[in-house]
Amino acid sequence: MSKTERDAAKARTAKARAGKARAVKEPVTEMPVTEMPVEETPAAGGPVATALVAEAPLAQAPASGTVAPDVPAAGAGRESDGQRAGRLSVRKTYKLYIGGAFPRSESGRSYVVTSSTGGFLANASKASRKDARDAVSAARKAFAGWSGATPYNRGQILYRIAEMLESRRAQFAAELADAGTERAGEAVDAAIDRLVWYAGWSDKISAVAGSANPVAGPYFNISAPEPTGVVAVVAPDDPLLGLVSVVAPVIVTGNTCVVVASERAPLPSITLAEVLATSDLPGGVVNILTGSVKEIAPWLAAHMDVNAIDLTGVADEDLAVTCEQAAAENLKRVLRPSAPDWSADPGTRRMTAFLETKTVWHPTGL
Repeated sequence: MSKTERDAAKARTAKARAGKARAVKEPVTEMPVTEMPVEETPAAGGPVATALVAEAPLAQAPASGTVAPDVPAAGAGRESDGQRAGRLSVRKTYKLYIGGAFPRSESGRSYVVTSSTGGFLANASKASRKDARDAVSAARKAFAGWSGATPYNRGQILYRIAEMLESRRAQFAAELADAGTERAGEAVDAAIDRLVWYAGWSDKISAVAGSANPVAGPYFNISAPEPTGVVAVVAPDDPLLGLVSVVAPVIVTGNTCVVVASERAPLPSITLAEVLATSDLPGGVVNILTGSVKEIAPWLAAHMDVNAIDLTGVADEDLAVTCEQAAAENLKRVLRPSAPDWSADPGTRRMTAFLETKTVWHPTGL
């Protein structure tokens, strides 16, 4: 390389170094800031915090009465179903309640349920004799565990049912009003109170119904009540208070049951089944069938694995006689049809009706 070329290279290197030095010495332009208070709730005894916020161009506010396209209006996402244009509501399907599950009838049948004014309410499953047999099997399977539970535990579960029923009071009141129940809210309150009342009897009925019997001899003689087993219940036409008043005394004493709900107004019974399913009640303790009483009741009365039957809701005298005759085949306990005042004090009759008495003899010793 000639001397001229070396001098040119040195000049270029020196120029590059001078450019870097100037870049380092040039000040950095900073964005002006201004101190603006930030609204915060101060800690106890402490000052309100402030922050330095960079000045930036503010978005232009929309004109009065308009909403920016990307900003949801106040309350968006909380509108009711009726406010959602073009949306189809999800209609509830009222199924059976067997073994803690909600199956459809194995027959695939259903029937129309109407309001007290004749308007359409829903389609309810129409249970068959196969559904009745499935319900009895579920009740028998649940009997050992439920009857073996402590009375105190059964009372806790009945109280839990009352709690869940209270939380859905408005829904039950609406369904009872549709069914033509006068003062529907009071009827729901009475059903809740009835559950609490029977829950309180859970650990007391054995003391009332049992006894220590005096005998001539060196023995202790003790009579103690025990649950009968599987009880078939034909529920009265009162769709909630009447239903609770026939089911609660059956299960609080350790029995399991298969219930034929009111044929005219079955919807509250299935809604009650949803309450039972979320109340710690073991599956199969209560099984609820909807459909024709004339079709289902005789099969339950004749079923050899049913130990007792409550015919309270049977209004047809001929049907009641048929059921009693069928029940005699395996000596079922039968509670005959009646029309009680469900708002009155129920007493202990319905609890003791489905209890057996076991008497034990024990030597006193020396």
